[in-house]
Amino acid sequence: MGSNFGGYSILEDSIIGQLRMAGKRIAFMGDDTWTTVFPTSFEPNMSYPYDSFNVEDLHTVDEGVVEHLFPLLRNDTKPWDFLIGHFLGVDHVGHRLGPDHPVMKAKLEQMDNVLRSVVDLLDDDTLLVLMGDHGMDRKGDHGGDTELEVTAAVWFYSKGRPVFNPVASISPSLLPMSTFPGALIPHRSIQQIDLVPSLALMLGLPIPFNNLGSIVPELFWDDIAGQRFDQALRLNVEQLKRYLQTYRASPHGSELDASWSILETLYAQTTAEGLEPTVEKDGSWASLKDLWGTVSEDKESVQTWSAMNNYLRTTLAICRHLWAQFNITLITMGLVLLVSGTVAIAALWLKLGQLKDDWEAQTDGFLREGMYGLAVGIILGTASLLLWSSAKGVEPWQTVLFAGSVTSCLAVIISARPKLSLSHLKSFPIVLVLHAAAFASNSFTVWEDRIITFLLLSTLAPSVLTGFAAPTARLRYRILGFSVLFAVCVRLIAISTVCREEQQPHCHVTFFASATITASPTPVLVLAIPTALALPYFIRRILRISQSDKGLAAIFLPWILPAILLQGAAAWLLEWAESSDIVPEYVSLVRIARTLLGWGAIGGALAIGASLWRVIPLCLHVSASQPTSPTEKTEVTVLGFSNAFGSPYLMFWCIALGVFYAVNQLTAQIVLGLTTVAIVAYLEVLDSVHDVNNLNIAFASSTPSSILDMESPRGGNSAVVFSEITPLALLALHTFYATGHQSTISSIQWKAAFVLTSTLKYPISPVLVVLNEFSAQFLLALGTPLVALWNLAPLPHPTAIVQARRESVRAALGMMLYHGTLLLGSAVASAWLRRHLMVWKIFAPRFMNAAATLAVVDLALLLGIGVGVSRISERVGKLFGAKGAKTQKVQ
Repeated sequence: MGSNFGGYSILEDSIIGQLRMAGKRIAFMGDDTWTTVFPTSFEPNMSYPYDSFNVEDLHTVDEGVVEHLFPLLRNDTKPWDFLIGHFLGVDHVGHRLGPDHPVMKAKLEQMDNVLRSVVDLLDDDTLLVLMGDHGMDRKGDHGGDTELEVTAAVWFYSKGRPVFNPVASISPSLLPMSTFPGALIPHRSIQQIDLVPSLALMLGLPIPFNNLGSIVPELFWDDIAGQRFDQALRLNVEQLKRYLQTYRASPHGSELDASWSILETLYAQTTAEGLEPTVEKDGSWASLKDLWGTVSEDKESVQTWSAMNNYLRTTLAICRHLWAQFNITLITMGLVLLVSGTVAIAALWLKLGQLKDDWEAQTDGFLREGMYGLAVGIILGTASLLLWSSAKGVEPWQTVLFAGSVTSCLAVIISARPKLSLSHLKSFPIVLVLHAAAFASNSFTVWEDRIITFLLLSTLAPSVLTGFAAPTARLRYRILGFSVLFAVCVRLIAISTVCREEQQPHCHVTFFASATITASPTPVLVLAIPTALALPYFIRRILRISQSDKGLAAIFLPWILPAILLQGAAAWLLEWAESSDIVPEYVSLVRIARTLLGWGAIGGALAIGASLWRVIPLCLHVSASQPTSPTEKTEVTVLGFSNAFGSPYLMFWCIALGVFYAVNQLTAQIVLGLTTVAIVAYLEVLDSVHDVNNLNIAFASSTPSSILDMESPRGGNSAVVFSEITPLALLALHTFYATGHQSTISSIQWKAAFVLTSTLKYPISPVLVVLNEFSAQFLLALGTPLVALWNLAPLPHPTAIVQARRESVRAALGMMLYHGTLLLGSAVASAWLRRHLMVWKIFAPRFMNAAATLAVVDLALLLGIGVGVSRISERVGKLFGAKGAKTQKVQ
């Protein structure tokens, strides 16, 4: 899969290599991937490569091909034997605008005119091959294995001798047919690998040694009896036979042992009566060419040709099966490592809930034991290699890495083993278990985006029940009101969808204007600017409840964040205007404006926002009143006291939101806005639920008057529980799907690569694509500490700070545990169903998504705990530790 996004010099035998060895002159123009994989094969004065990854540019490559193609066709002073022209405009229009966009019609008309001109300039002895290297799905992308993506047209044409005899009668068994999606009748189809042997023999070249394709019968059936086809098919069979013999003699040749008798039997059936397989003499190409004159048409029949075709196709099937083997040892090692890692995280999660003020020292001890375990494992793994040979298919470094990692996890599990009791069953993560188990079903995996909506809303049920039983009207209204707001946001987010092939025809694309046009829908265009303005205002209104809209929030929310979000929305509105050809005369200016707005949004978030947060992270307003007598203490009034940790961390989170907002398309920006509202609403629900729980505990105690002493809603039972993390984990995946993504390669949004540059620039462009792909997972993971910090008062000092840090780390472990369990579930499903028909289409891509998501989540949590929580704890500690001797009035 990685080879789809990079090219390396091809060292194996190829038709380009055979052309060079035959002394042929090769001209080339177009997609520069050709010059990457064949760096020395083209004539220097007839090679014109162009950047192939700049999907924003619809015309440069095509215009460059046209500029150099026709002079070579007309000019005899630059003779060539083989000419390659690789156009990219249709592909780029599909990626950027979709196949139904008006620009696609114009581009296809341009290609039609080019083709007509090429045909007019052809010599009688020149063969024209027109073909596509891939297709595109309904929205113009490719990379998956749907029929639309892996099927393309091919056309062979010659002005001189006809390529195909129209009166020839070819056996249907040699001409496989397939029905293209939307077609009423089947059409002739060939495999892409069949082009190489066909072109090689048509050009008088040897078939490349390692090619497993079969010749296209029509290209060699230029007589009634099919004698030339018979000769070409025999060359094809003997070439493949020679390859198999060489492969079996290689160190890996034992792989063919189980199938060798079958292959030999099939090969014997291909030999006509009385004809000796002369290739056995010396295996040279010359001996193969001798076969051209040794066959008479009366010795062959349709049955013999079918036998030869059967030999070729069976060999291909056997080799594909052999080369798609699964290394059970490595799979088992990977699963063991995932299990041990997940259990280690679970042990730390449970143990951290049982620790108090000395939690950091004890946690350091657990990590120290893990490092000791890593060292011991590396030593044991190395020693095992010295005593025993490594398992088949397992490299020595893999053995050492596995041993070190597993023993490290075991050391953590043993040293941090928690005290387990029946009470832990009350918090059994049933939602997580159901979610992970769903990966065992291909239907559940395909429809995960719908399942998550149900699971996410279900997690709100306990809070709603608590709301109905709340002891005060205020808490009841808060819980139920914010729960409704959360549920509405979840439902609105679910409206935005992109469909994978397996969901058709039961899915309707709403993320784009249609299934075949990748522009934003009209309602989204209307709501883009209002959303960018309303979101900061909403956040500020929520913070005003706890009077924590002071300090940094008073600067960042009304001025900086709106400017960042507006620039991000404006940049994508200009992209829509440019792609819609609304202002064709100002395209260059629009592109410059897009680039400046992109840099302004991301640069503003990282430079201005992050710098301000670093200097003044707290959202407090502190005022002091002078004492009226020497015996009185100074009275300090602190506004925003009750949310001293949560509000500055929310500002830290909003900085990241500004960055990810700019790299997402307009529909995704609105989804991110709804996700932000849902997060804040959920935090308010949790805060009120904690209030209810603390009130119930106080009422049930022997001293109900303790209610009057509660300075903070988190002053009672403030330990983070796993059920509080689950909605955020689900919301991350819910937002992932709603921002236009699926667990498929074709759903990657390449437009994001050009937010900051007009052309492809490394490493900026790939980084932007990654940020776009995993925006939801990163933001929700980064926001996880808010569960522990929201409306947590900073006193008593230093207990409150210890609690803030401990519970933030515990919340982070909970998020890691959720996504780690999903990774384990998808890995087990992929391993168990490795022979399933849908393993590469459904199960493996979901496993890859889970692995990448866990890495992103871990990175976000490290950033959140290591930078966000640490900085806020430091500043809160300094502020309230210094004011410990003064009388404080908090609000």
